[in-house]
Amino acid sequence: MKTEKKSGRWLSILGALSCACALTAQAQNYGNLSGERGAQSEPRSKAKIHTELGAAYFQAGSPSVALEHLAIALKADSGYYPAYSVRGLVYSSLKEYGKAEDDFQRAVKAAPNDPEVNNNYGWFLCDTGKARQSISYFLNALKNPLYETPGVAYANAGACAVKAGDDDGALQYLLQAVQLSQDGALAARLELAKLFYRRGNLDESRVYLNDILKEMMSPTAEALWLAIRLERRAGNKGAESGFAAQLRSRYPTSPEYQEFLKGNFE
Repeated sequence: MKTEKKSGRWLSILGALSCACALTAQAQNYGNLSGERGAQSEPRSKAKIHTELGAAYFQAGSPSVALEHLAIALKADSGYYPAYSVRGLVYSSLKEYGKAEDDFQRAVKAAPNDPEVNNNYGWFLCDTGKARQSISYFLNALKNPLYETPGVAYANAGACAVKAGDDDGALQYLLQAVQLSQDGALAARLELAKLFYRRGNLDESRVYLNDILKEMMSPTAEALWLAIRLERRAGNKGAESGFAAQLRSRYPTSPEYQEFLKGNFE
């Protein structure tokens, strides 16, 4: 996935973001999450290694190579459920939703309480038009006291609650994501900035947005578009023009810039 598309999906910024999906932490911790004890068998060890490689290649934007490694993992150990979870994410990114659903169902059936499996499946549901249904999977992930990246699940739950039209719930999830850790916090703060903007709380929106712009090496089109609308509503024409110039120069073909040209500020 390219940078602009990745940021648009949020938790894949959430490289995402994210993907939204804590794949690096997932790859590092799959051995513990699968409940292995003592020395790993050779097939399980091979499956784990190739699942980690598949996750890494997926994050690096090489889904075809990721699928090759995940196929090797499952050939070595067809019962290694983390490989199905990661492959579900890869298939989803390729819009092969039927295959993704099949893989996620296998992972959920094998490990219904695994936090990474629940988080990944929740994001898949949210990303395919089932935002309301996705929330229960994020919350199930958060029940596990050993889950190392709860901020990611809270951030995902917040973004998906927004999609489901539950702004009150989204606010609580996003604030939790920001408080817990930096995992997903950048994306969570952007969602909070947008949420406060929609509610007319411009000061709160600006606080979160300014933090984001300071941390981003290259502001996303989504962040710049929000900055334009925020400054326009506040009547700060100079700041609005500055952000508009950045959006035009950095992302001239983006949907956000097309909305700017049309004058669709709300």
